[in-house]
This record gives sequence, structure tokens and C-alpha cells, in this order.
Amino acid sequence: MDEDPAPASRRRHIARLAVFALFLVVMFYLLAVRHVVNIEDVRAAVVATGPAAPLTYIVLSAVLGAIFVPGPILAASSGLLFGPILGVFVTLGATVGTAVVASLLGRRAGRDSARALLGASRAERIDALIQRYGLWAVVGQRFVPGLSDALASYAFGAFGVPLWQMVVGATIGSVPRAFVYTALGASIGNRSPVLAYVAIGVWCVTAVAGAVAARHGFRQWRAHDGKDSETSTS
Repeated sequence: MDEDPAPASRRRHIARLAVFALFLVVMFYLLAVRHVVNIEDVRAAVVATGPAAPLTYIVLSAVLGAIFVPGPILAASSGLLFGPILGVFVTLGATVGTAVVASLLGRRAGRDSARALLGASRAERIDALIQRYGLWAVVGQRFVPGLSDALASYAFGAFGVPLWQMVVGATIGSVPRAFVYTALGASIGNRSPVLAYVAIGVWCVTAVAGAVAARHGFRQWRAHDGKDSETSTS
């Protein structure tokens, strides 16, 4: 059986996770709902850096993405600034940067408390699952429509997904959406309906594949969790 932490320690861990969750909710409300960051000002600041603009945008967008500035808006701005080819690589670099920043913050703020509340045996089972499936969980999450990459990266960090899995998984899984939103932004700048139609087509295929993969992954997780429960009670 799992050994529960002392009541005082348990309250401390709950309070720590609650404060972290409240911080994320506030940031999400300010950046994703109220849009307190003006994306046009961001683009102007990037353009002002001249030849260093792509690198500047990667760093700035990585940080903004981690505090819940919507990724599609950032990627579309990359397409507007750098076009559909260079823009995709800039968007991909920024997306991986967001995954790194958010996962490191999630690990720092929540991993110890999450493991303490889960208990030693559950934490060990989760570590084993992460070792086997963590990389593909990160890849698959990127295909699920409507799920915030930054929020998922915070959760992955809190559950201890290794940094290398975040980097590789975010790189692989973000390619389709990086192309889609960057191409849409570039199509606005270039007034290219063909590019927009291709981007929409890729988005539809990605969304369907993501929904199917998420359903399959959930079923596998439920089956694996059920086996673990039977083993622990036998």
C-alpha cells in the first residue's frame, strides 16, 4: 500500500499545487482570453532587430507561448514575417522552446508535490509508463486539436517527463501544426488561396489523426491501469 505523507506535509503539497494552478489560470486568462499582449507590437519589435529577427522571434515566441499567448497567433505571425518556408522553421523552433520552458517550470513547481501526493508506488508506476511511452505521449498530444501545448507541457514537466523526450516529442509532433498556422499567416501576407487551402487540408487530416490516436491511447492507458490495479490487489 502507498504510504500517505503526514497531514501537515500533505496540506503543504496541496497548497503548492493550488498556487501553481492558480498562477496558470491567471496567466491563461490574461494572455489567451484578454489578449493583454499586442501581437502587432511583438512583430514590430522583432522586425526592429534586423537580420537577427528569426532568432529573436524564436526566443520571444518561446517565452510568450509558455505564458499562454495562443500558439496559432504566434505561428501565423511567423508566416507573415518570414514567409511559408523560413517561417515554418522559426515556428518549430519557438514551439520546441515553449515546450522546454513550460516543462522545466512544471517540473520545478509541481513534480515533488505531485509525487508526494501520489505515493511511492503510484509514482514508480508513472515513471515506468513515462520511460516506455513518454516520448510518444508528447508526440500524440501535439496532434490533439484544441489542447494547449503550453498547458500540456506544464503537466508533462510536473509528472517528470525527461527534457529530451519533450524536445524530441515536440519537434516531431509539432511539424504539421507549425506548417498549418505558419502557412495560413503567410497566405494572408501573400494573398495565396492555394496555400491556405493546403494548410486547411493538412489541419483537417491532423485533427482526425489526433482524435483517433488520443482515443486509442486512452483505451491503452485504461487497460494498462486496470492490469496494474488487479496486480496490486492480488
